[in-house]
Amino acid sequence: MAIIKPMSDLRNKSNEITNLVKKSREPVFITKNGEGEMVLLSIPQFKQMEAKIELYKKLAVAEMYVADGDKGSDYKLVVKNIKKKLGKKK
Repeated sequence: MAIIKPMSDLRNKSNEITNLVKKSREPVFITKNGEGEMVLLSIPQFKQMEAKIELYKKLAVAEMYVADGDKGSDYKLVVKNIKKKLGKKK
């Protein structure tokens, strides 16, 4: 469920809001005059969101290659190469 707090709470209860962001592990939406103003995230939440965005970008590129006719690589060959790079046999 969305956590929504007024700007006055951010101003007057910043420690409480900070703890809420960290403990809830959810974004906290800050409103000003009843309208959405900003979203607060903890650093780990932000990094996770950035990682997802980066993954989506890579998937979009892969989908573009497929749309252009690229057949990709054989799964077994890819796994074999990864294991080789990691120093594992078979």
